[in-house]
Amino acid sequence: MISTLHRMGLRSGMMYTAGLASIGLAAASWFVSRNYEPAGQERADHWGLFLGEWAPAFFGMGIALRIEEMRETRQQEMSEWQEAQQQAMRTPTRAGV
Repeated sequence: MISTLHRMGLRSGMMYTAGLASIGLAAASWFVSRNYEPAGQERADHWGLFLGEWAPAFFGMGIALRIEEMRETRQQEMSEWQEAQQQAMRTPTRAGV
């Protein structure tokens, strides 16, 4: 699932941003619900908790996407290194001339 999201263009920075936005939105919704809704403190707490629980999911997905990005970078670097090694082996030397 993570590799599919990565291929679709979703990046770890986006998920970290969504996690931080979720924390801010949770605080804002709690404040607005507490002050402007007649249901009171209990309902405000429910709104804050509901939105605040998204943040760990977003951060977890951000970490998983970061691992996927690092794996992709490592594979590219490894293939470049292997090509350089093969090219170096093909270059004739003048040893013994």
